[in-house]
Amino acid sequence: MLEWQSAKLSPAAVNGVTQKIIGAAIEVHRSLGPGLLETAYEECLCYELASMDLRFQRQAPIAIDYKSVRLDCGYRADLIVENTVLLELKSIERLLPIHEAQLMTYLCLADLSVGLLINFNVLMLKQGIKRIAHNLYPSMVSARIMTRSRNRSL
Repeated sequence: MLEWQSAKLSPAAVNGVTQKIIGAAIEVHRSLGPGLLETAYEECLCYELASMDLRFQRQAPIAIDYKSVRLDCGYRADLIVENTVLLELKSIERLLPIHEAQLMTYLCLADLSVGLLINFNVLMLKQGIKRIAHNLYPSMVSARIMTRSRNRSL
């Protein structure tokens, strides 16, 4: 069963949260460098997030809705921060498209809009961060589509 509920923050607020998370991850990487296990980075990142007064849940369960039944199939997000940003942490040689697909799937299942895929096993952390947005601006997209439709009919 889910212990968290997604929060619907403004895009600006979500960007502020992701900037703080990235800053915390950079601090962890600057202190530890590459080459440790994912769990070490997760523990240190949680320390940094807590010191910034950001709320988070570790190993947050992600359920699947199947035929109107909610099933816990063992999927876990490494971290969900401020009930709005999902973090998938890695310490691997390189990120692959399957890792991005995993994050996108978790975002869809968790009904969240923004995720960060962070690979700590790189020399410079900015090379290991991938931000993925899913339905972050649905009202803006709808407005653009409606505007384009009106412009075409003129």
